[in-house]
Amino acid sequence: MNKLHLLLLSLLTSLSVSATDLKVGDIAPNFNLQATNGKFYKLEDYLGKQTIVLAWYPMANTRGCTFECKSLVEDGHLIREYNVSYFMVSVDALKDNIEFAKDTGADFPMLSDPSKQVAKAYDVLNLFKVASRVTFYISKEGKILHIDDDISPKTAAQDIAEQLALLAIEKVKPK
Repeated sequence: MNKLHLLLLSLLTSLSVSATDLKVGDIAPNFNLQATNGKFYKLEDYLGKQTIVLAWYPMANTRGCTFECKSLVEDGHLIREYNVSYFMVSVDALKDNIEFAKDTGADFPMLSDPSKQVAKAYDVLNLFKVASRVTFYISKEGKILHIDDDISPKTAAQDIAEQLALLAIEKVKPK
């Protein structure tokens, strides 16, 4: 894919599209997805333990997604102050996400959903068949606490940390 195609796709996928019919209070769809570190992550493994933040993004190695990922790398410490696990998620092939994680220095798991089944369950697939940029906050009980579809990629980590504070998510005890 040439640079013009990537630029157009990035532009089109960054357009705000109401992405989901899920709402606050709904039970979050389960997932079992492979990450850039080779492990599989399941929602059920976190129930009763931690809040989950799933940050869906359109496509690896595009401008907005790179800004978002770098924000989570550079300011991820703000998120890690809370008892949460956070992930970026796309419908990209695992090998594309592994390359993207390496290029951006991602120090958190990036999940791949190439079958698009989880993206369909979360209702984030847009008309371009990639995920819309939507972040889900999921409680320890598996309920959706908040859905953010107005993401600023450059400040994603700060915005997530602010939302965690607004949701009164418990902080991790200092060591």
